[in-house]
Amino acid sequence: MTEAHKNPVVRASDVYVYQFPYWKWPVVRQCFPGCRVHFIETVEGLRAGCALVLWGARAVPNEIDAEVLASAQIIRMEDGFLRSVGLGVDLIRPVSWIADATGIYYDATRGSGLEAILASNAFSPALLARALQLRERLVATGITKYNVGAEKWVRPHTSRQANQRFILVPGQVETDASLALGAPGIRSNIGLLKAVRVANPNAYVIYKPHPDVHARLRAVGQDEKDAHLWCDVVLTDVAMGDLLMEVDEVHLLTSLTGFEALMRGKRVTCYGQPFYAGWGLTTDIAPIARRTKKLTLDELVAGVLILYPLYLSRDGQRLITPELALDELTEWRDKAGGGTPWWRRVIRIFLRRINGVK
Repeated sequence: MTEAHKNPVVRASDVYVYQFPYWKWPVVRQCFPGCRVHFIETVEGLRAGCALVLWGARAVPNEIDAEVLASAQIIRMEDGFLRSVGLGVDLIRPVSWIADATGIYYDATRGSGLEAILASNAFSPALLARALQLRERLVATGITKYNVGAEKWVRPHTSRQANQRFILVPGQVETDASLALGAPGIRSNIGLLKAVRVANPNAYVIYKPHPDVHARLRAVGQDEKDAHLWCDVVLTDVAMGDLLMEVDEVHLLTSLTGFEALMRGKRVTCYGQPFYAGWGLTTDIAPIARRTKKLTLDELVAGVLILYPLYLSRDGQRLITPELALDELTEWRDKAGGGTPWWRRVIRIFLRRINGVK
């Protein structure tokens, strides 16, 4: 596959980026080749017909002039689904970001660019073949969003019964916007674990805290310290790509792990409303009425991994294809070796103070 040369979302030549931290500036510039990128702390200087870039689901500033706002293109940015070797909260540079001019993928209360792609796109045979090949490579390499974890875990050979199901419950950061905007019922990790255990009393339940929480860079969820009371084992420093191959099902709120599990042929039950729910591939405890189209797995993969994100070369120079990004991620992970270097641990001491996490 050839390189991607332009951002397909932006229409304007002038892109105004509102209150982004300095470390993200080079990444933003890479996302908008051929555009004039302005980093602003206030919206007073916005021009008619510009693009205004906001992070995630942040509200549009009220003080924008009405005439300027009427002609502006609002673009929301977020981490992509194949992000890095290491955590975003560690300020590690991404190889994938999202640029969405409709909404943002994790906000289930409204539509998004991804939802429009999945609902309306006619997926060509060539695109589906490309999605299949990409999915098979991802599964074979074990690449996931963050690619962290140095330990191995193998499901026990002895269990309470021969046909016992192994269910993975991935934890999330409970202050994450995807829970506020995509979990209309349960919104806590311990609440999810309790619901899974009650619904599956004979299953072997595995709980994996979110890696940001395990790294002590985000706060532990309410009563999450009691997770061991509602599962058979708590796993922390295990690579998600390896762990998914050892389980039968994944039960979750809005975690990306569900999409990663679908690509590996696992059953997925959603207690929230993640972007991959509602298309006929998951068991949905809280259905999304507006999503009525039934997708194949490779149609979902084509929309989520090929048509929607931006992929960024690690040299910081250009946009690339997902296939090239997968090459770079694989090489990066293999060189990193899976552990956390000493200097990263030192940096985390300061990041914890900044984030207010003890």
